[in-house]
Amino acid sequence: MKNTTYIFLLLALIFFNCTSEETTSNNNVVDDSIYFPDANTTSWETLPITNLDWDTTKLDALLAFLETNGTKSFMILYNGRIVVETYMNGHDSNKLWYWASAGKTLTSTLSGIAEDEGLIDINHKVSDYLGNGWTQMPIEKEQLITCKHLLSMSSGLDDSLGDNVNPENLQYKADAGTRWAYHNVYKKMQNVLAEASGTSFKNYFNTKLRDRIGMSSKGNWLELNDFNVYWSNTRSMARFGLLIYAKGKWKNEQIVSEAFLNEATNTSQNMNKSYGYLWWLNGKQQYLLPGSQLQFAGNLVPNAPIDMFAAMGKNDQKIYIVPSKKLVIIRMGEAADDETFALSSFDNDLWEKINNVIK
Repeated sequence: MKNTTYIFLLLALIFFNCTSEETTSNNNVVDDSIYFPDANTTSWETLPITNLDWDTTKLDALLAFLETNGTKSFMILYNGRIVVETYMNGHDSNKLWYWASAGKTLTSTLSGIAEDEGLIDINHKVSDYLGNGWTQMPIEKEQLITCKHLLSMSSGLDDSLGDNVNPENLQYKADAGTRWAYHNVYKKMQNVLAEASGTSFKNYFNTKLRDRIGMSSKGNWLELNDFNVYWSNTRSMARFGLLIYAKGKWKNEQIVSEAFLNEATNTSQNMNKSYGYLWWLNGKQQYLLPGSQLQFAGNLVPNAPIDMFAAMGKNDQKIYIVPSKKLVIIRMGEAADDETFALSSFDNDLWEKINNVIK
C-alpha cells in the first residue's frame, strides 16, 4: 500500500510511523485517562493496537477498503491516543484537505463559546445581531428566526433557491421551527459571531478555538461556491474531534461548555431527530436527509454504535465520535462512490469494516 503510514504492533515488534510529525510511543497498559497532545508541539502519544482487545488481523482489510474508496487520510484515536494513522492516494500528514460541511460543527462550537462568553444568546433573534432585512421574508416572519433555528436547520427559509445567502436568496417557506431543511443559511451564524465579537469570524475562530487546542496555523477558511470551507491537515481535524469527545475540555481548560455540547449533540428539533446543532446523531430511529422532506425510519448509520455522533461533509469528510468506545475517527478524501452530501452508504460500509477491527 503506497504512501501509507499506520501504527501497528505485531507481537513484540516495535511499530513504526512514517509521518513527518513527531509521535511518542506509549507501550504501557491502556490508560483510562483522556490524553491531550500539547497545543504548542506536534508530538502526539500513540497506543499500540495490540494493547487493545481488537482484531489486528482485520486492520489490513479496513485500510485496503479505505484506499480503494478514495481516502486521503484516516485516523483512529482511543481516549486521545493515536492507534491508527494512515495516508494514501498521494496525501501526507502535511497536506491540507477540505472539511466541506463537516466544518459546520466548527461554527456550532464557536457559537457555544460565544454564548459561554455572554456575547450571544442562541435563543435570541438573528435580527438582534444582524438588524432587520437580512432576508427577503416579511419582517414578522424574519423575526421568528433565532440563532438556534440556524444551528438546527429549522429556519423555515426556502432551501430550493441555491446556496447563496444574500438577502434576495433567503425567502419564506414556512414559519421558523416548523420545517427542517438542510441549508447554507447556517453561515449567517458566522456573521452573528463577527458582529457580536467585534472582529472577523476567522479571527474569532483562530483565537478562541484553533490556537487554543493546537490546530495547525496552516489551516484556513476559503470561500468556494458560496461556501466558507475550512481546510486543514488531518491531525487538526483529529484535535477538534478530541475536544468534542472530551466534552469541551482541553487538558484543564474548558474551551466550550459541556452544557452547550450536550445540547449540540442531541436532538435539536422535532422534525429530524438525528440532527443537533449542525451535528448528525445516530441511534434516534428517524432521520431526514439534505434536499428531501422524506422521513426515514431507523438509525442514521445502522452499523455504527448507537451513541455515535458525527460531523459529515460532502464527498465523505467525516469525524465520528463514539463516547462508549472512547473513539474519535477521522476520514478525509474524495467521494467513496458518486459525489455525495453529508451521509452516504459509505458510512455504513465503513463501519462494518471498523467493527471487524474494534470488535
